Amino acid sequence: MPETILVIEDEEDVADLVRYHLRKAKYRVVISADGADGAKLAVSEKPDAIVLDVMLPKLNGFEVTKRLRSDARTAGIPILILSAKGETENRIKGLEFGADDYLPKPFSPKELLLRIQALLRRKSAPTPESVDTGPFSLDRTSLKVTLDGQRVDLTSTEFKLLSLLIGKAGSIQSREDLLQEVWGYRNTVDTRTVDTHMRRLREKLGDHASCIETIRGEGYRFIPPSHSA
Repeated sequence: MPETILVIEDEEDVADLVRYHLRKAKYRVVISADGADGAKLAVSEKPDAIVLDVMLPKLNGFEVTKRLRSDARTAGIPILILSAKGETENRIKGLEFGADDYLPKPFSPKELLLRIQALLRRKSAPTPESVDTGPFSLDRTSLKVTLDGQRVDLTSTEFKLLSLLIGKAGSIQSREDLLQEVWGYRNTVDTRTVDTHMRRLREKLGDHASCIETIRGEGYRFIPPSHSA
């Protein structure tokens, strides 16, 4: 069965363009022209990924992202925001609301397809194994994280980021390395994407956020809790 992509876009020509290229790549495509309907379709269709505009009727893309991330049924679906609002502050806002990627308009259909494929690879990448270190417990089969026995709701990108850092505990990971390993990109995205996701991840880790160290001018490093100050 082909993977399903939900496209929430109110500009008919843009929606048609995205649908054409996704169908050509053998994906099943579901289209919605407003944010409220798109949020409902995300629950009923359970798509493998979502392409989401920002300027939408009824519910804008940022609010759609926030709603989907707060619902356990849709929290793990990869979201790529596609919008004419491409300024840095809007990209950061989209990522802070929980989007996995942000592509400004006008866009290359080929780049859009490559980014969606990267999102889908990240979603399917975890292997059936679990990792336990100190208060952290990661189940790579279900993408579940518990901290001190309490469930922590992470997006698929945040899970992959934490899993990678824990898997390479004690080793400094540069922003460029993280972009390549987690996002699948090679110098095509502003490295502030990493910083934005890292900030959100730390907020969710609460008192244990200090396990992820920022190495100035280098990147990030996970320090096992038993060794942290």
